Amino acid sequence: MGVIYLIPIMNTIKRNIIFTLENRKKDNILIVENVPIRMRVIFANNRIDFSTGYRIDVSKWEKDRERVKNGCTNKLKQSSSDINTGLSDYYSCMQNIFKNFEAQGFIPSAEQLKKEFKTAIQSESAEESTSKKIDFIAVIDEFTTEMGRQNNWTDATFQKFTTMKKHLKSFNPNLDFDFFTESGLNDYIIYLRDDKKMRNSTIEKQLSFFKWFLRWADKKGYNKNKAYEFFRPKLKKAPKTVIFLTVEELTKLTNCIIPDKKQYLERVRDVFLFTCYSGLRYSDTYNLKKNNVKKDHLDFITKKTGDRLIVELNKHSESILEKYKHINFEENKVLPVITNQNMNVYLKELAELAEINEPVSETHYKGNQRIDIVRPKYSLIGTHAGRRSFVCNALALGIPAQVVMKWTGHSDFKSMKPYIGIADSIKADAMSKFNTI
Repeated sequence: MGVIYLIPIMNTIKRNIIFTLENRKKDNILIVENVPIRMRVIFANNRIDFSTGYRIDVSKWEKDRERVKNGCTNKLKQSSSDINTGLSDYYSCMQNIFKNFEAQGFIPSAEQLKKEFKTAIQSESAEESTSKKIDFIAVIDEFTTEMGRQNNWTDATFQKFTTMKKHLKSFNPNLDFDFFTESGLNDYIIYLRDDKKMRNSTIEKQLSFFKWFLRWADKKGYNKNKAYEFFRPKLKKAPKTVIFLTVEELTKLTNCIIPDKKQYLERVRDVFLFTCYSGLRYSDTYNLKKNNVKKDHLDFITKKTGDRLIVELNKHSESILEKYKHINFEENKVLPVITNQNMNVYLKELAELAEINEPVSETHYKGNQRIDIVRPKYSLIGTHAGRRSFVCNALALGIPAQVVMKWTGHSDFKSMKPYIGIADSIKADAMSKFNTI
């Protein structure tokens, strides 16, 4: 490498610093989208182009101002304010370099200017990184607190993000946002698959939670790493098996003789059957109070979505309410609903007692490995099977999907699609059809 000579000067160094879009062509056609922004420095018969690291569409660039048009964003969702601030910082940095050379009384060579600019940028980046060291886990806690209050999260939702934080801490206790490049995100997925033994569908859920957090951190200014926006791993999935009870199985459950030593199962059965004939979620059944029960319908606000639902009663749901009408439960509740965890355990015991043991095949993937499992149906029954049973049997009775959605609170047909595929026949169009069972 040759020796760099500095030319002595007496006054200021004449220079021109401008920002312009790079002229790029593809197949002899000028590219107008996602075009790099260059900083051009002209001085002492030199013209040097520096990369700013920013890109923008031609239509969003103001040539006269040499800045991005107000209110615009690029493909990385960087705002005009952020980009223009970055360009101004580059301009100030370059001016300071020239002032330093002026103070020394020399005009730099092109190579010297490039070297000084690179050193200045690296120094600023390191200084900024040191001064703004972010506690990754503390940011997760801030996200959880803010989003939980803003969206009125349930305990279950808080638990999901507590679990996400636990996985991230066990994956790497010294994480920062810069780690999660495409490579880092892939490493995390491999960890969930190999160390946590998660199936692909579970990994996909964890990734969706994590991306939600990263998007929030991006808006708050904590996360400058945009790799998550383009990260879409291919995770093989099999259609989820919808577990519900047919009319015949509901009859078996209803007529099942419960042994004297297991009378605790009677109330579990009543609560579960109520969900099968009303379509209520477990959480809404748990919170249902006497003032929600009207003459021929239920009127309540759902816990999950905050929607007001009016659900007509049929002879099955009405008879269960009548059975407990004169019993005073805590908080004026209408049914003897136990915890979700305990109820799930007892439901499997009850369904086994009722001989609901049809073999059910389930398929899932871990990475590229396909895993098929066959289990008796009773082992798969949980509280949500009641709501699924209501939807599937309602559709099978011929009740239109849009009517069922009014009762269940489903907001779109996409969520109803799995159930619609199960319904075999269409015969009628009203809730009273349940009275034929």
